[in-house]
Amino acid sequence: MPITLTALSDLDALPFDEIIDVRSPSEYAEDHVPGAISLPVLSDEQRARVGTIYVQQEPFLARKIGAALVAKNAAAHLEGPLAGYGGGWRPLVYCWRGGQRSGAFAAILREIGWRVDTVKGGYKAYRSLVVDALYREPIAPRVVIVDGGTGTAKTRLLAQIAALGGQVIDLEAMAEHRGSVFGPMSDNQPAQKAFESALAMALARLDPARPFFVEAESSKIGDLLVPPSLWKAMIAAPRVDIEAPLGARAAHLVAQYPDMVADPAKLDSVLDKLVRFHGRERVAGWRALAAAGDYAQMAAELIAEHYDPRYRRISHAEAPRLLRLDLPNLGDETLAGAARRIIEKAG
Repeated sequence: MPITLTALSDLDALPFDEIIDVRSPSEYAEDHVPGAISLPVLSDEQRARVGTIYVQQEPFLARKIGAALVAKNAAAHLEGPLAGYGGGWRPLVYCWRGGQRSGAFAAILREIGWRVDTVKGGYKAYRSLVVDALYREPIAPRVVIVDGGTGTAKTRLLAQIAALGGQVIDLEAMAEHRGSVFGPMSDNQPAQKAFESALAMALARLDPARPFFVEAESSKIGDLLVPPSLWKAMIAAPRVDIEAPLGARAAHLVAQYPDMVADPAKLDSVLDKLVRFHGRERVAGWRALAAAGDYAQMAAELIAEHYDPRYRRISHAEAPRLLRLDLPNLGDETLAGAARRIIEKAG
C-alpha cells in the first residue's frame, strides 16, 4: 500500500533502508527527496520519446514501449547498483505522481521478495509539503540572527555554536554561495527547488522548543531566493552583532577565499564586477595589490570601501538586538567563547 506523507518529519521515521527516485536524471537533478538515490526507469530521452508516442500516436503503443524500456532499465539496476542487497533490504520508491514508473519498478522489486512501498502522490506530494513549510506556514522554532560585517567570521562562529550543541542552519552551505560577489563555492548553485528541499528538511529536524541560529543574509544568496516564511522570520528575529578589528577581518577573508588567491584570472574577473560600483581607476588599484600579492591590504580596502557601506544600507536597524560582541580577534578560542555567550543569551 502506498505510503502517505503527512509531514516532512515522516521521512526520518519511516522504516525503510533506502529511498529510490525512479524519475529521469533531469528531474532528479532539479530536486529530489534529500538522501534519495537516483535509479531512473526511463532516461530523459526515453521519457520524451514515450510521451511523444502517447500524444501523437496512441496510448497503448506508448505504454507497451515504455514497459519494455522500464524492464530493460530495471534489469540494469538489479545487475548493477542493487546487486549486493540481501533479502531483508526494504526500499521506498517514488516517481512524479506516484503512478506508473514507481509502480512498475516496485512490482519488479516486490516479485524478487523485497518489501517495497511507494509514496502516494510521489514527488508532487513531497513538494507540496516543502511549499507548505516554506511558503504557507510560519517557522515554528525561534530564529536568532548572527549579524556582522563582511569578514567577521560569522560562518565559523555558526560552526562553533553547532559544536556546543546549538541548532544551526548554514544557508550559505546549502546555497553553495558565500553571499558576496566573491561568493560562488562551485561552478553551479543548486536549483531553487533543491535548495528549498535541503532547507525544509533541515527545519523539520529542529527541536521547535529551542532557538536556531542563522547568518544574516540578504533575501537572495547568489541566484537563490530565501523562501518567504524563513525570510519573514529572519527580518523580525533578534540579532547578535559581531564586531572585529579591520585587520583581523581582512586576514579572515584571505584565509577563507583560497580559490581567489590561487587563481589570479578568477580574482580578476570578480574584481571586474566592481567597476560599475567604484570605477576603473579604483579597481585598478585593487588589481595592483593582488598582482603584488598584498591580498590582506586589498581585502581591508574592499571591506572599508565596498562591503561595509553596502552592509549599512541593507542592515535591518529596526530589528531587536540580543547581544553585541566586540571581539579582539577571530581566533578559534575567541569564537568558541563568543559562541558560548550567544547560546547562553539566546536561552
